[in-house]
Amino acid sequence: MGNLDRRNFLKLSASTLVGITLGGTALHAVAQEVVKSDDPMAVAMKYVAKSTVEGANCANCMQIQGKDGEALRGCNIFPGKLVHAEGWCAAWAKKS
Repeated sequence: MGNLDRRNFLKLSASTLVGITLGGTALHAVAQEVVKSDDPMAVAMKYVAKSTVEGANCANCMQIQGKDGEALRGCNIFPGKLVHAEGWCAAWAKKS
């Protein structure tokens, strides 16, 4: 680091911090796993990846997170995991 003055050091440090933060966020999003049918919480909530209840699915539930149209999205019932937009569970409540 022969010719590194204070200003360049601060720029480099800030850039590194931003890069680590954004990289960590991106990795966290990729690291989320899909709820499996044998997951104890999924069993308790009667979660299925494909809804059999007409007009009721995860995509139109008030517990769903994320952007409309995504096939896999986060859910308040299964924190840190993704559910199928076409799925359903016993906690389903129509989105207002």
